[in-house]
Amino acid sequence: MLTATPPHRSEVLAEAMRLPFQFLSDSVWARRHTEPGIVDLTFGNPHEMPLPGLVDALRDWATPLTKDWFAYKMSERYAREAVAESLQAATAIPFDPADIAMTNGGFAALAVALKALTEPGDEVIFALPPWFFYRVLIAEAGLRAVPVPVQATDFDLDIAALEAAITPRTRVVLVNTPHNPTGRIYPAPTLRRLADVLQSASQAYGRPIYLLSDEAYRRLVFDGKQMVTPAAFYPHALIAYSYGKTLLAPGQRIGYLAVSPQIAEREQLRERIFATQIATGWMFPNALLQHALPDLEQLSISVPHLQRKRDRLLTELRAIGYQVHQPEGAFYLLPKSPCADDAAFADLLAAQDILVLPGNVFEMPGYFRISLTANDATIERSLAGFATAWETAQTVCRSGR
Repeated sequence: MLTATPPHRSEVLAEAMRLPFQFLSDSVWARRHTEPGIVDLTFGNPHEMPLPGLVDALRDWATPLTKDWFAYKMSERYAREAVAESLQAATAIPFDPADIAMTNGGFAALAVALKALTEPGDEVIFALPPWFFYRVLIAEAGLRAVPVPVQATDFDLDIAALEAAITPRTRVVLVNTPHNPTGRIYPAPTLRRLADVLQSASQAYGRPIYLLSDEAYRRLVFDGKQMVTPAAFYPHALIAYSYGKTLLAPGQRIGYLAVSPQIAEREQLRERIFATQIATGWMFPNALLQHALPDLEQLSISVPHLQRKRDRLLTELRAIGYQVHQPEGAFYLLPKSPCADDAAFADLLAAQDILVLPGNVFEMPGYFRISLTANDATIERSLAGFATAWETAQTVCRSGR
């Protein structure tokens, strides 16, 4: 009897990337985002010139001081020291510089962690809706994705559902806080409950379940709130971070993966991470960014300005009639679509020259995402279009046209 042929690896990756790939290659955004006059609120890209301090740091450190200035770079000592010092101050966890693996962005930090922590066939639990590249990273590592929806009322982690999803094959639980796209900062009581669940499951199955904390937006929090790392509550934790969000320079690829000093096997894990970085294509940041990292650590876009843009859009969208919660961090709004088909409503906005990310792209149908990285003038230009699209939707969506 013939047996079914397993799908080719490239087919598995293509399916994991299907929704974001379709949006990036064949959507209104793909066709129109470069047109003059378009209000592009889709992605966390800069709408203004880079931070002067960023430019100054790169300019200052571009001048070689030694013959090896632009030689092969791995995780350089001075960069690791700057990160460890910053993490200690933010988390009160005694990170050693050797616990820090410098990576070319948070994207690479997540990819390296998933490969270093797992064996093919292991399971990775993550919150739904996710950052839309989690699935392809999990698939590329030969792992099984296990999405668990967040609570519908407040977008907090559903700890009971997450506990029910754990099996003997669970190896990683991936948590993103502040969360993209909801802006939720998971509170300490939730993280304590999560830690208790993971500790119990690890003991029951005789091997540690790792907690991988994606903290790309860790410094972008609103209303004086405090973001507490999940690593403060659970020993088998790693932190992935990207400077691209704080600096609003996602094209400058630098981030890190930090191994909690509470992990008993931390030295072996450091070695596995190092080997994985080399084996996956030298996943270290370039020389210039590492030279400049101690200066870059001190920089950030203006969080108060980001909060003012959040408040401006929240007030106006709610006045129009949109249902939209108040995010606690990151730099997105997540309004509920007035049309059940969020892609159809995104088309109505596109007719007003406003581009957004439909919820179906990030597995949250019925919503759409707005990036707050747009400048003030762009946000002001969008308001009339949001109002017109809302009014159109009251007729078009209800009539089923």
